Amino acid sequence: MHSAAVRAGMKNTVGQLLPVRQPILQPATKFQRIAHLRRLKECEKVAAVCYRIRRNTIEFLLVQTRSGRWTFPKGSVEPGLTHAQAAALEAFEEAGVHGRMEEASFTRYVHHKERNSSVAQITVSAHLCEVSRLEPPPEPGRNRTWFSVDNAKEKLREDRNPDHAAELARVVNRAVARIQRAQASGKTPGDAVQKVAVIDGFHNTARAVSERP
Repeated sequence: MHSAAVRAGMKNTVGQLLPVRQPILQPATKFQRIAHLRRLKECEKVAAVCYRIRRNTIEFLLVQTRSGRWTFPKGSVEPGLTHAQAAALEAFEEAGVHGRMEEASFTRYVHHKERNSSVAQITVSAHLCEVSRLEPPPEPGRNRTWFSVDNAKEKLREDRNPDHAAELARVVNRAVARIQRAQASGKTPGDAVQKVAVIDGFHNTARAVSERP
């Protein structure tokens, strides 16, 4: 409240002004270094859990990192994009995916990333993506492969500690349950999701745009 309004509201019955305390100044916002902001950005990521149904069998698309581990396409939350759009962007860049991305995350898990001598724990929001087609991914050196449910969980266990492997297997199980519930209701997950397309923008940068079906 402004000081003038405070003073006006504190008049007594004879029109005299009561003493008014000076407003307490809020401390200035602390300056945050760029390195700190980058660390904040690293605290949360998004993942695209990409799937298809062939001959009534669910398959998941995994990508292989440079270290050789299999994982879901994932990356940082991008400024100006929703989490679903950021996940679609990662799916396109790492695996060349076009499809239908759920707007809401169906689960979250913790990604364990080694940094020097320590291990950072990063929260990942997982979004389900029904793949409609693939094209060569913009990022080179990415090995993308379709796996059955059991084989996907086996690949995600490789070269990971048991706790992390169990957490990724839980993500697959929740994705399967969600897809099967949709099938049982006679719908597909895409009936209640956001259709996501990826286009090339300036400097060949992939952007995610959404369109309601």
